[in-house]
Amino acid sequence: MSLTATLRTASSGLNAAQAALRATSDNIANVNTPGYVRKAVNQQPLVVAGVGAGVTIEGVQRITDQYLQGASLSAASDKERWSAVAQYLDNAQSLFGDPSADGFFFSRLDKIFGAFATAADDPSSTLLRSQALGNIEDFLTEAGRINSQIVSLGDTVETQISAGVDRANALLEQISKLNTDIKRASLVNADASGSENIQSQLLDELAGLMNIRVAPRAGGGADVRSVEGVLLAGDEPARLTYNSTASTPGYITARPAGSSTDQPIQLTSGELRGLTELRDVELPKLYDQLGEFVSRAVDQLNAAHNDAAAYPAPATLSGRNTGLDLPTAVSGFSGTSTIAVVNAAGVLQRTVAIDFTAGTISVNGGAGAAFTPATFLAGLNTALGALGSATFSGGALTVNATAPNGLAIDEGTSQKTGRGFSHFFGLNDLVKASGFTNYATGLQAADPHGFTPGGVINLRLSSADGRPIRDVSVSVPAAATMTDLLNALNNNASGVGLYGAFSLDANGVLSFAGGAPLDAQISVINDNTARGVGGPSISQLFGIGAQERAARAGRFQVSSALNSDPTKVAVGKLDVSAAVGQVAIRPGDGQGALALSAAGEIPVLFQAAGSLGQVTMSVSRYASEFGGAIGRGAASAETRKASAEAVAFEANTRRQAVEGVNLDEELVNLTTYQQAFNASARMIQAANELFDVLVNMV
Repeated sequence: MSLTATLRTASSGLNAAQAALRATSDNIANVNTPGYVRKAVNQQPLVVAGVGAGVTIEGVQRITDQYLQGASLSAASDKERWSAVAQYLDNAQSLFGDPSADGFFFSRLDKIFGAFATAADDPSSTLLRSQALGNIEDFLTEAGRINSQIVSLGDTVETQISAGVDRANALLEQISKLNTDIKRASLVNADASGSENIQSQLLDELAGLMNIRVAPRAGGGADVRSVEGVLLAGDEPARLTYNSTASTPGYITARPAGSSTDQPIQLTSGELRGLTELRDVELPKLYDQLGEFVSRAVDQLNAAHNDAAAYPAPATLSGRNTGLDLPTAVSGFSGTSTIAVVNAAGVLQRTVAIDFTAGTISVNGGAGAAFTPATFLAGLNTALGALGSATFSGGALTVNATAPNGLAIDEGTSQKTGRGFSHFFGLNDLVKASGFTNYATGLQAADPHGFTPGGVINLRLSSADGRPIRDVSVSVPAAATMTDLLNALNNNASGVGLYGAFSLDANGVLSFAGGAPLDAQISVINDNTARGVGGPSISQLFGIGAQERAARAGRFQVSSALNSDPTKVAVGKLDVSAAVGQVAIRPGDGQGALALSAAGEIPVLFQAAGSLGQVTMSVSRYASEFGGAIGRGAASAETRKASAEAVAFEANTRRQAVEGVNLDEELVNLTTYQQAFNASARMIQAANELFDVLVNMV
């Protein structure tokens, strides 16, 4: 071997040892630096014409494990998803108060029933009636506060989603730029580990926001894709956009670089997945179930109050807007009900007995006059005669007594959708509502739908994670029945028929069920339908869509007439056995108050809402189930969060064991490379001495 070859061999070894020492020194210096990945110098033997000629440096390599990195990113996504869900569900749970404290929301209902039980002991006490009304007002105010704050949590989540998408776009842009830097460094065998470490940290942060797939690039760096394989970051970044409206689920689209099309992407984990799940699933479940609970609690109070009588009897009983025309509203009733006209002393002046099963109205126990749903109002006015009148306007029935008389009603056995005659029309409601809150319309398949033909409801079918499947526009058909309306809604071409079906149950509740395999969800984009002139839309009458349901629990208030004059609270009961000229309402009667106090223990049908399906149980029992469901939901999210954190910790620990710096190992490497450096230096020194000898020989 010539001296020149010897020097070249030793010099290459010296350079390789120096590079390895620099890498080892960097590892030791960054032992506690977050995100730093240890590196090593790739050395290969240099062979020239089949003869060893030293060593060559192929580059500096970060010591990573692609599998462990993928496991760590996946675990981080799950962790951030459940952290977001657990945080907001815990906040939502706290809105209901401490179950052991006096101000617990569900305890307020017991105070209402207790107040009426006390009022039954002294029915003439205005103070006790006022206290009972105050307890109802307190319950409704608290329900409205909780409902509005749950909705506000959804608004906060919405803002956080938008901020998260903006941050994800910034991360994708930086990752793409670093790909260029890494590729440029790799072309000249420069050390790109600094850029790669920064990129790795950005990928970790991005994985916390959304689940991603990361693959190494041939020239260095990483390609980032969505679950479906949409390229999010490579040479250029994609642009993410959050799409949502107040009434439809939110979803995220990606526009890849060089494309003009936005593609909805699937999120299965990550903070953004948790936040969208909260906005579109978990929080709506809470306010929907709260609305169902409050509406049924109010419904039971109103049922008892409609079957009770006040002393002195009110001159006017004004009903609520049923959203129906009178013939349709009257159709479907069975059983009997009694309307009584009494004077200021409670003495019976006239009884009007309505037999819905037989289709007759009788006066003072006389022979019944036949009526049909179309002639009901005329028949009722004939029966009231000079002592009163009945009108129907804007979907509401009103009954008046001629002064100085008043009115009282006994529900008897009358029944439609589980409600008596007065209760169905809300003639003597204790609690009023500013909108539609009970979606048991009583409409049957053969009933006229009543909606103006040509009106359009725009619906969106979405997957479970909010991605739109299809938007449909359904026009109200000219054909008149509810069956015709259902057929239009369920049409395969212009309706939802390919993805599910609307159905009408025995109580007139309209609901949608998605079909397999997509299990589509329905939302309302907009609705310009109307039932009659100025009547409710399809979504309002049947409670379709999150926006309609979101406001339900906050629509109630105690009747202003009762609040201003508590003596009008019906705490007595009409004596239907009394004859004309006898006392039918007494001032000391507390039967109505007793019925109000027991309203919470009467089984009632609750529609499916939140985490509970359709069940029949008492309001008090449902309150316990609802309260437990809230706690279980928050606890379940916390458990999943803890499990995800444990998995993430284990994945990061194993990843760190590979990527992290081990001081003992690095000190051994330091010694090894120092010795290699010294060996190469001695070889150069030996070549130098040989050269001197040769020169001196000449």
